[in-house]
Amino acid sequence: MRASVFHSLETPRLQIRHFTPADLPTLLAYRNDPLVARYQSWESMTEAEGRAFIEEMQQRQPGEPGPGFQFAIALKTSGLHIGDCYFKILDYDPHQAEIGYSLARAHWGQGFATEALTAILEYSFRTLDLHRIIAIADCENRASIALLERLGMRREGHFLKSMWSKGAWGDEYQYAILLEEWRSRHRSTPQ
Repeated sequence: MRASVFHSLETPRLQIRHFTPADLPTLLAYRNDPLVARYQSWESMTEAEGRAFIEEMQQRQPGEPGPGFQFAIALKTSGLHIGDCYFKILDYDPHQAEIGYSLARAHWGQGFATEALTAILEYSFRTLDLHRIIAIADCENRASIALLERLGMRREGHFLKSMWSKGAWGDEYQYAILLEEWRSRHRSTPQ
């Protein structure tokens, strides 16, 4: 894995970057939306928690081992913050990472999550030189399952009643993609 200082990633419609204090209102809006939180480990976020979260994320880099990093996802044209992507180097192997994401509801169904995660996967494999990326999805979250499969991730496991969330046990799928699988899907991208 190559160490590097992360600045930002750009896609045709998005900028993927560190959080800024200006992101606080939008962060709080979607983190306090019950439909956005439905399949997440969190339920809400206070203003104090939001400020602390942004300050903490400003100090981190995505390739560093530790508790994880959150990329802010913003619209390139306006700079409007619309969501985030979780990224964590796995504790047991620095060549593997886990990803996750959240988008404000107004931006669902427009391909933004696919665009952001594609850029983050490319960054993970090319810049950070990772070997394998995993993602965990609630078995009831059909939209996330479809997204992960669209990205070329394959279902590796089905964990029964493996998570306690919002007062009930839930099932999860684990998805993964290897560097060579990513490269074979994106052959037009220079290696």
